[in-house]
Amino acid sequence: MNGLIRLSIERPIAVLAAVLMVVMFGVVALAKIPIQLTPDVRKPVISLETIWPGAAPAEIEREITNEQEEVLKGLEGLEEISSESQDGRSRITLEFAIGQDMSRALLLTANRLDRVSDYPDEADQPSIRTASSEDNPIAWIVLTHADGNTKPIHTYGDFAEDVVQDRLERVQGVARVNMFGASNREMVVRVDPDAMARFRLTVTDVVNTMRAANSSVSAGDIDEGKRRYVVRTEGEFRSPQDVSDVVIRSQADEATGRVARVTIGDIGTVTYDYSDPTARIRVNGQPAIAINTVRETGANVIETMDGIRAAISELNEQRLPQQRLQLEQVYDETVYIDSSINLVQQNILIGGLLAAFILLIFLRSGGATLIVSMAIPVSVIGAFVAMAFMGRSLNVISMAGIAFAVGMVVDAAIVVLENIFRLREKGLSRTEAAYQGAKQVWVAVLVSALTTVMVFIPILLMDLEVGQLFRDIAVALSVSVMLSLLVAITVIPALSKKLLGGNDETSVTRMRIPVVDNLAEGFHAFVMHVTRVVIDNRLLSVMCVVFLCGTAAFVTWKFLPKLEYLPDGNRNLIFGVVLPPPGYNLDTMEGIATKFEEEMIPLLQKNNTEEPRADGKPLVDRFFFVATRGITFLGAAAVDPNRVKELIPILQKAALKEPGTFGLISQRSLFGRGIGGSRSIELNVMGEDLEPILGTALQAVGLIEQAMPRSQGTQLRPKPGLELGAPEVRVYPNRVKLADNNVTARQLSDTLDAFNDGLRVAEITVGNKRLNLMLKGPDSQVTETQGISNLPVSTPSGIILPASELADIVVTSGPTQINHLERLRTVTLEIRPPDAVPLEVALATLQTEVIDKLEAQGMPAGVQLRLTGTADSLNQTWAHMKFDLLIAIIIVYLVMAVLFESLVYPLVIMLSVPLATAGGVLGLAGMNQFTFQPLDMLTLLGFVILIGIVVNNAILLVHQTLFHIREEAMEVTAAILEATSNRIRPIFMSTTTSVFGMLPLVMFPGAGSELYRGLGSVVLGGLSLSAILTLAIIPPLMALFCAAVERNRGERLERKAVKDADDNKDRTSTAVDLTNDAKASNTTGPNELLNGKTSPAE
Repeated sequence: MNGLIRLSIERPIAVLAAVLMVVMFGVVALAKIPIQLTPDVRKPVISLETIWPGAAPAEIEREITNEQEEVLKGLEGLEEISSESQDGRSRITLEFAIGQDMSRALLLTANRLDRVSDYPDEADQPSIRTASSEDNPIAWIVLTHADGNTKPIHTYGDFAEDVVQDRLERVQGVARVNMFGASNREMVVRVDPDAMARFRLTVTDVVNTMRAANSSVSAGDIDEGKRRYVVRTEGEFRSPQDVSDVVIRSQADEATGRVARVTIGDIGTVTYDYSDPTARIRVNGQPAIAINTVRETGANVIETMDGIRAAISELNEQRLPQQRLQLEQVYDETVYIDSSINLVQQNILIGGLLAAFILLIFLRSGGATLIVSMAIPVSVIGAFVAMAFMGRSLNVISMAGIAFAVGMVVDAAIVVLENIFRLREKGLSRTEAAYQGAKQVWVAVLVSALTTVMVFIPILLMDLEVGQLFRDIAVALSVSVMLSLLVAITVIPALSKKLLGGNDETSVTRMRIPVVDNLAEGFHAFVMHVTRVVIDNRLLSVMCVVFLCGTAAFVTWKFLPKLEYLPDGNRNLIFGVVLPPPGYNLDTMEGIATKFEEEMIPLLQKNNTEEPRADGKPLVDRFFFVATRGITFLGAAAVDPNRVKELIPILQKAALKEPGTFGLISQRSLFGRGIGGSRSIELNVMGEDLEPILGTALQAVGLIEQAMPRSQGTQLRPKPGLELGAPEVRVYPNRVKLADNNVTARQLSDTLDAFNDGLRVAEITVGNKRLNLMLKGPDSQVTETQGISNLPVSTPSGIILPASELADIVVTSGPTQINHLERLRTVTLEIRPPDAVPLEVALATLQTEVIDKLEAQGMPAGVQLRLTGTADSLNQTWAHMKFDLLIAIIIVYLVMAVLFESLVYPLVIMLSVPLATAGGVLGLAGMNQFTFQPLDMLTLLGFVILIGIVVNNAILLVHQTLFHIREEAMEVTAAILEATSNRIRPIFMSTTTSVFGMLPLVMFPGAGSELYRGLGSVVLGGLSLSAILTLAIIPPLMALFCAAVERNRGERLERKAVKDADDNKDRTSTAVDLTNDAKASNTTGPNELLNGKTSPAE
């Protein structure tokens, strides 16, 4: 390393060229790094979906979900299996261990599903896709009416799919486009029961005939001469006329030979229609179709969004006007990305300027300040090269790491430059001062950089989702710090030779600033006086160390906040879920959602001419809802993003107005699937039978209401619900009456299905679209429960009977959805505590006040309770973080042991860590005096970073003391005092520049600041306190141990020197004997030697 320092001083042009190349490569890499909101967090998840139109949840569970779960339960690497059985749909979610090979997992999953062979006839084959956090849409777009268009918006589904969705999917960087609120075009056969009875036809006859007629089969091929002809039967329906011409029955009159035929057209009509929408969407009071776009993994969100905007503009100008439609983008992730990255860039700039200003105050030299400041752009811009090489993205987390690096990368440069400056003040030449100054401290600087970087090793190896978030900060900080080390031992000496001290070789002096220098000299004298008094008295040294360490431990224990998982962020989007009692139809759900809309519409900006409002409520930029059967989704954004949280109580108040309704409304988390940024705790009540599960869940809800009342801000949402199910009409066929009328149970069920909601006959191709062919009765839908009894059933004998004549019809209830967790039926209570209640406290409350009480009361046989969601993630992450903190401490200790060749001095230095911990806790407490800041996992990372950086000052102090003892032969007390005197200035210089460099991250609120504000307060508090207390604790510790350690070292070196001298003496004696022997052999003949005679020389 000394050679590298010498080479840098002798070849400054080469150093400058290397610096320019690093900057150039960094700029090029910056253009290639993808920009996105947060890091990609890849939790391996596979989702399965199987559609069975018209099937009830219990049928879905029995025929599909249970069968699939049975074959999937033993998949390699599977951590959790959960499922939802809903009306007409089964969803299974498979969560795998981090690092799972998803290609292999997909293949194994598909192979296992092939074992399920007996799916119901009307059920589709399961669809499989992977999922991860990047599934969160980056844009939401709504398709609404233009002026004068009154056609129902849901009927534009085919147009939206063919034109809008197709155009958006072609944008580079878009992986998938999803559409909601549209209905599908279908071909409908409406039959007349009277006509069917006249021709003695049943619904089953009609369905079977149409299915048999809709056939297209390959029949092999024919070779004729040189040609080969493919043979195909083409019987697929292509148009309504094809369906209308299908002959259901053909009968010939033997007497006349005439043939009578009954076609579909004889008993009904065939037309195009639209299916009923399954959801109704309104945006700012207008009906709409909602469309979202999901980006590809690793895509640059900024570039992708530019393409989306261009596509929307193109569609609005060219394709939509003729349909009297318009597209509007209502959510743009890049707005938040731009504002958050701009805030971090502002913090980097202000932090860099503040750091340079502090350096100028300390150094009083423009040249010296410029030299040190060079470390900031070189280290930061050079870090982009490593980020691009490692496949990292530019996001709020990584940019925060870069911003923290601004305050840290100058530390090594300050230490080297200050030492060079000190030697110049002593009169050394520029070249000699540059060389000796860097040579004396490069080992300490290297170890300081290694301790800072190596604490991230456990973080980089963490497989949890949080570990993937931490990696961006770890990479940005580690690379920047290591580059700053190279700058400190190459660029700083080279520039010091050129810029430090003017054009002559005389010593340099600092310009005085009267008030500042007087205070500094007074503080220096005070520290030296206290240090001299303490180290002269061993008892006082022990008391000082014990008092400081004990106080630090007490402060940490007393003021350490309770744990959170991850911050939600401050995105301008409120999202809510409203769950009414089961059984509500779509019209009722829309009516409930409209009540929320009535609360929001008056707050829309377009409806308010005066700002601010007289009642102080925030203005709303947009409000939307998606009403479906059984659940309603709400969303709102404020005109002022900083006031978006004020919309939550307004929507919560509206939710409480609806009796029996549960609502969960929160600010949309920055983090995607599986990250748990929503602070939700899931209490799962699991078992085999629904009734005892629901009974236990109801008891749990009562206990939760007592321990964490909803009136105090707790939000609760049961999934799927707390009742056995929605109202249900069950038809029990009377087999005797069916037999008497020659009707089968299948014919009865087909008739009820067709005449009530429509029976799906087949999927046909019309043009290039796949449509459902539906069979329906003359009335679109039964509107009352008694109507089921009166549905006409046409019998083979030509008689029309009401359904009540063939079956017993009972109004009862049945489940609207059946959830499984680990193959057990489950009711999940999703609980979101108030923001002021940390998750750790909420979890403890649930354990003691709910779970323990339920278990003490005795739960039904087979029922069990399990906490999942954020609670599970928090426990796993906290366990890992405790282990990582321990590993980080051990790593730092071992690195210092290598530097000092001692096991004692690292222990002395490590006692500065609890001092920094207390400072970090106090910094966090100070932050909470101005704004609420919990101890989330990102904030906890600040304590890991502190372990690596707070030891730096102690390393320099111990290293300087040992330098004076070993190189300059000072006695211990004098060496400690000299080292303390020499290191006060660089310690406070590096600490102050670091603090002021990071200060903007803590001081300035804005987009994304919640992610790193807590981390910054911990680091700033720890650095500030440790800088002062390091000077108070390290000298007494050195006074207690240094003399004994150095005496042992001296005795060890003395013994080694004696041993080496003895070894050298033995080697010298041996060499003389060998020389004499050689001389003797040259003067004595062989025969004389054999005869034992000596030569005359003897």
